[in-house]
Amino acid sequence: MRVQSKDLWSLALGCQCVDPQDLAEAIEDQVVSGDLDYRSRLLIRDSIKALRHHWGSERVADWLNACPVGGTVEAICNQQFECNRGFSSLMDRVVDVTRAETIRQFLRELGTAISRPVRLDIGGSASLILTDRLYWKTEDIDVVDEVPAEVRSQRKLLAELHQRYGLELAHFQRHYLPMGWEQRVHSQAPFGRLQVYLVDVYDVALSKVFSGRTKDLDHLRQLIPQLEKDTLVRKLKETTQSMLATPDLRANAEHNWYILFGEPLPS
Repeated sequence: MRVQSKDLWSLALGCQCVDPQDLAEAIEDQVVSGDLDYRSRLLIRDSIKALRHHWGSERVADWLNACPVGGTVEAICNQQFECNRGFSSLMDRVVDVTRAETIRQFLRELGTAISRPVRLDIGGSASLILTDRLYWKTEDIDVVDEVPAEVRSQRKLLAELHQRYGLELAHFQRHYLPMGWEQRVHSQAPFGRLQVYLVDVYDVALSKVFSGRTKDLDHLRQLIPQLEKDTLVRKLKETTQSMLATPDLRANAEHNWYILFGEPLPS
């Protein structure tokens, strides 16, 4: 199983971040399907409101004019609904989701600019997006330990790439990953002179289990249904002893585990 499908109801109810292009395509698919009961029409109306908030009225109007079912969508938006309790949270959740290919293009451009081979071990949300396990917006490509000097020295290029791609290299320390993570990384095809290894999905998941950030908990809410719980529990017991021995990290894990599974952290 990978990230949620892009049908309208899955986007509206299953995604904390909703890409506007995906939302527009899902609206069109919903109308084409002919499934236009009262709640579906209410969802279409509120989806258009969210698109207007994000894109602006002019761009939405241009899209509707070009859309084969634009007239039907506009007619739905002009209807009177007896109940206005709809899907108002969409307004705050529509963002430009980071695409895996966008990250790959960033890495290719960076990899062709450096003068010698460099290795990057990538974890965090970028590694999940690259493996199609996370549907999210991020600005960080998280590298384990530190960004190599050969890459850090490309300051002008990195600033330009950040402006153009909305991405930048960040780093985190290896002690936030389970023990032995280095033996479980996954090699990717070279990006120019960059050799990229992705931290294993279970190691990324466990690092987020021990995090105190609500963003990481939200990532887990999307990721956990794609994992085998028995495997996660086994790896928790086998590879996270040092984190479990740190009171603050253990408290984070106990809290997150209970939220995710409704049960105490396995002992």
